Amino acid sequence: MKMLLSTHWVDRDTVMEIRNPQDNTIIDTVPKASHRDVEIALASAEAAKIIARKLPIHERIAILRKAADLVLERQQDFARTIATEGVKTIREARKEVTRCVETLRLSAEEARRLGGEVVPFDQQPGSESRIGYWVRDPIGMIVAITPFNDPLNLVAHKVGPAIAAGNVVILKPHKQTPLSALKLAQVFQEAGLPPGILQVLTGDGSDIGPALVSDPRVRMVSFTGGLKTGETIARQAGLKKLAMELGSNCPTIVMDDADLDLALPSIVSGAFWAAGQNCLHVQRVLVQSRVYEDVKQQLIEQASGYHVGDKLNEDTDMGPLVDQANAVRVERVVNEAIASKAELLTGGIRTGSFYRPTLLEHVPVQTALYQEEIYGPVTILEQFHSYEEAITQANNVNYGLQAAIFTRDVNTALHAVSDLHYGGVMINDSTDYRIDAMPFGGIKGSGLGREGVRFAAHEMTEIKLACIHLQTR
Repeated sequence: MKMLLSTHWVDRDTVMEIRNPQDNTIIDTVPKASHRDVEIALASAEAAKIIARKLPIHERIAILRKAADLVLERQQDFARTIATEGVKTIREARKEVTRCVETLRLSAEEARRLGGEVVPFDQQPGSESRIGYWVRDPIGMIVAITPFNDPLNLVAHKVGPAIAAGNVVILKPHKQTPLSALKLAQVFQEAGLPPGILQVLTGDGSDIGPALVSDPRVRMVSFTGGLKTGETIARQAGLKKLAMELGSNCPTIVMDDADLDLALPSIVSGAFWAAGQNCLHVQRVLVQSRVYEDVKQQLIEQASGYHVGDKLNEDTDMGPLVDQANAVRVERVVNEAIASKAELLTGGIRTGSFYRPTLLEHVPVQTALYQEEIYGPVTILEQFHSYEEAITQANNVNYGLQAAIFTRDVNTALHAVSDLHYGGVMINDSTDYRIDAMPFGGIKGSGLGREGVRFAAHEMTEIKLACIHLQTR
């Protein structure tokens, strides 16, 4: 496929191969953008800012609605693209397409809501003759950098609100999964988005990323990815807005009064969705001692019964990791934990880029598996005795995206909302629960700012105040 640079789809002599993670076959090639391409993109975006800013709200709404309709019409094609270039099964991919449609429709709705407020200046003595208001102005040029695990919907989560708010976007999709993003850009063109407002640069982020994020014409960088890359971008970016979702190490607490028929399927789905390559992945399950053995045995049984294989097979529950190197990485981290006296309960088997659903217990706190984001189908079981012990264990990592608790006791649930140091707390859902309208983001090493369409749109604007000093008649 070609990339969208300035107002045209272009090829380049140097290309990057896009491979299916399942068998490493080449499914397409894309241009490898150069530093010259970055400069063209930046200059074009700067020129298109005035077009985006002046695009009437009703036209933004119409474009976003039309784009949503087109994605829905092409659901099967988008799902197959996601499942072929990425890590999701075809069933998981269809759900992502459905969410993308919702994200774009929410963006259309939010475009009409980006208003302001009247400021009562006469609250201050001496300001009785002043009136005024504030509005939200587009921030201008946004660089959006997206990961491989949600190659369509996470693009929509950045591009949709940006268009709704009147901005221009230079999108840099993950080098391994750019095809879904390019197809979405084609949809926006068909929906009537004026040329230059959206560009898609394909290439190696480590090569062109610094030039993109550090340019002073860029007023915001919206990044979803790993903590170390996020820290690098923060150092390079300079004085501009940063919105960063940097992953997590999510705990789910199971109290002894929990409804296990509700909790267990939710935990298993959250642990192994997209082969655990998900920032909301259930990485730690903390279980109260009275029900620990029961929960452990049921989780082992359900994880062992997972069908791992061909992503396009309707019966497949879980596909591969994004490449063999990452499968080897997961294997190494698990083996290091086992060498440190962790006990393997099920899984722990790698075949090429596939890694079986894996459960462990007695994982030492100091191991990488306990402290870092595994980004693979591996989940830790821990036992606790008291509520206070569970909260201490849950908070004992440098991440804070989402946490969860299963309990029938509303008092316990509401205390947990206060006591868990996370951006979101799910009650009687696993950490993997999310809708596209809710505020989404974390604290500590999990990032800065909030996504979710309304909240992303607000991040992508700046408040402008008007104060009018009325003259005496």
